[in-house]
Amino acid sequence: MPESRSSTALPPDDVILDSSKGRILVIDDETDIRESLDALLSLEGYTVELASSAQQGLSRLEHSAYDLVLLDLMLGDRSGLDVITEIRERDTETPVFLITAYGSVEVAVQALKAGATDYFSKPWNNDKLLLEIARMIQASRLARENQQLKRAFRQRFDFPNIIGKSERMIKVLDTVAQVAPTRSTILITGETGTGKEVIAKAIHANSTRAEQPFVAVNSGSLTTELLESTLFGHAKGAFTGAITARKGYFETANRGTIFFDEVGTISIETQTKLLRVIQEKEFMPLGSNDVVRVDVRILAATNENLKKLVEEGRFREDLYYRLNVIPIHLPPLRDRKEDIPALVEHFFNLYSRENDKFLGPNGRSLLRFDPEALQVLMDHPWPGNVRELENVVERAVVLATSPAVGADVLPDSLLQAGGLKIRRDDSGSLSPDASLYEIVADFERQTIISALDQCHWSQTEAAQRLGIPLSTLNQKIKRLSIDVKKRGG
Repeated sequence: MPESRSSTALPPDDVILDSSKGRILVIDDETDIRESLDALLSLEGYTVELASSAQQGLSRLEHSAYDLVLLDLMLGDRSGLDVITEIRERDTETPVFLITAYGSVEVAVQALKAGATDYFSKPWNNDKLLLEIARMIQASRLARENQQLKRAFRQRFDFPNIIGKSERMIKVLDTVAQVAPTRSTILITGETGTGKEVIAKAIHANSTRAEQPFVAVNSGSLTTELLESTLFGHAKGAFTGAITARKGYFETANRGTIFFDEVGTISIETQTKLLRVIQEKEFMPLGSNDVVRVDVRILAATNENLKKLVEEGRFREDLYYRLNVIPIHLPPLRDRKEDIPALVEHFFNLYSRENDKFLGPNGRSLLRFDPEALQVLMDHPWPGNVRELENVVERAVVLATSPAVGADVLPDSLLQAGGLKIRRDDSGSLSPDASLYEIVADFERQTIISALDQCHWSQTEAAQRLGIPLSTLNQKIKRLSIDVKKRGG
């Protein structure tokens, strides 16, 4: 979830720090000291703001973001130690540099306990002071960038950003919310394209390991030898080409999460070694006798029936039960079609921004499928699931010439896969509970058939009679399952 201003030093997304070397707030009640620091820091390229009291300094911190705070120990209205404590209640990250004329060990300990990053004694050496300030600001900015990257990861894979309001997806997300904070091993199952890795990343992002690495392993793309080297690392000379030692994914993911996609493709030999890591939390790199201990949470995913693989002797039964502690099954898109409109909107926003096309002033996409095109999407069985839908929407963004996106931008395979199902009763009439789309489609179908019949089934002439482009007529013929060959032949 997005972090609040009160719990972090990171500025809000709309706060942009100056393009100088850094913004520094100087809080000191002595005019000479403030002016001296202002001159020294400004000449170095820093943007400097001055505060003559604790109250003024805290007020500036309330409304602005800084790279560093220089704070005097003895202020007229407050103790610098009290000010540090109050700063830290609002901001845990911005470096606070205490300047004091009382350079004792006791003062240093008190300052550091209160939350100061470091302290400097008066009078100070300008070169040393500038060197320390530069170091602090650099470290702070690196930490901020790291936090922003982690925040972006969490936001991308947080539950609100997993699209799905259907009953089946709500159940999935409820389970994810329950298991994410635990240490349990989880097996995610589902057809290709259902979003198994997205769920795995959401589990990690909402776990106690969120600040640690998330390492994804595509098990099906690697040979046995390469997979083992990738997982466990290897010593120098372990095999031909191993000219240097290398850490494996398990060691890289230590204290974090490792995700095995297509876990059913792993060889029996590698399964045995994986089982040992799960049980013993240790392994030996290839070609080494050194034992490496790790603390790694394991998530796995498969589109295969692992229980069937166990019965066939292709997957270890003990490993299966180790992985299947908490199973999560992702439903195919055809079983949650009520999520399609929301998914479409999500992908329109994503790819409109990526391609800088049809963006509104709020940064959201102006693109919308017209009713006919949307119905095609609702009727399609989606064998490729969400990934297939994403590809279709991306194509639509690229090909769209206006905010109203018609069926003509949809791939032929989609239009030819089925066509609109118009429900009829035993007499051949429209079903009494037919939808508006079915009623309109049936009228359109009869109109097109009539035009084709009058034109001796010439599509070119029929398109002219109907006043529509030939390409549009062809799309509607496919969409409405009109058998032109049979009728025209």
